Amino acid sequence: MLTIVGALVVFGTVFGGYLMEGGHIQVLIQPIELMIIGGAALGSLLISSPISLLKAMVAQLIGTITKKGSPTEEEFVSLLSLLFEIIKTAKGNPMSIEPHLDKPEDSEIFKKYPVVLHNHHALEFLCDTLRMMISTMMNPYDLEDLMDTDINSAHEEEHKVPATVTRIGDAMPGLGIVAAVLGVVITMGKLAEGKEVIGHSVAAALVGTFLGILLSYGFMQPLAAKIELNIAGEGRFFQVIKVALISYAKNCSPKVCVEFARRSIPPESRPSFEVVDKATSSVKAAPGAAA
Repeated sequence: MLTIVGALVVFGTVFGGYLMEGGHIQVLIQPIELMIIGGAALGSLLISSPISLLKAMVAQLIGTITKKGSPTEEEFVSLLSLLFEIIKTAKGNPMSIEPHLDKPEDSEIFKKYPVVLHNHHALEFLCDTLRMMISTMMNPYDLEDLMDTDINSAHEEEHKVPATVTRIGDAMPGLGIVAAVLGVVITMGKLAEGKEVIGHSVAAALVGTFLGILLSYGFMQPLAAKIELNIAGEGRFFQVIKVALISYAKNCSPKVCVEFARRSIPPESRPSFEVVDKATSSVKAAPGAAA
């Protein structure tokens, strides 16, 4: 929602200020200039990006509108509760959690926490790591290296999207100049048609430069920054899972594992000890775990 509000503020202040200065809005309506800039930007994007990156870019751009940004306190409470329950179940009988990991969408544990169940990247990270832990012995240091490798690999791929959006945004002013130069070329052919025609043609050409700069600094750059913030917010889920599982590998109790994980959450989103304790106090190990 804030993304839409921000876009409206940019439009309102730029074009509102132009009108307040006595400008005529019809002069700025230059669809051909916009077609040149937008088409060249789209073409350069298609030249430089594989299909997978284009799909990820569409998803991330939609996410700038639909996502709230960083996970909320309630979402972290849900994640911590899941980690507590799955670790408590594994403590009783590690093999009892294997069916939950193989088909989390059918798991009675995961179904309780849709916030995590619908976060496919975090869910895959959690399940894959737990499968490794119950199938082979790993010391906590090797386990941490394994999870860091996974997190860094995922983030490296995700950060290609804002980097590409930034690159296209950086090109917008130059593409605006291209549109303006083409407009000037056209103007040169109208020198015999009078000052009014020439003035209108030059104004139309300058709109190309204006649109290129506005699209770059008013929209593309902020969108890239918002995507990076969304990626960082999603990364916090991974860090919480990582801390909890490392604590589990060190043979800490479920309560201690969750407390380590809770304290890894940034203060602005961190639930209190009392809230987490209340959420986990009623959790029981899933059926199949040893007493």
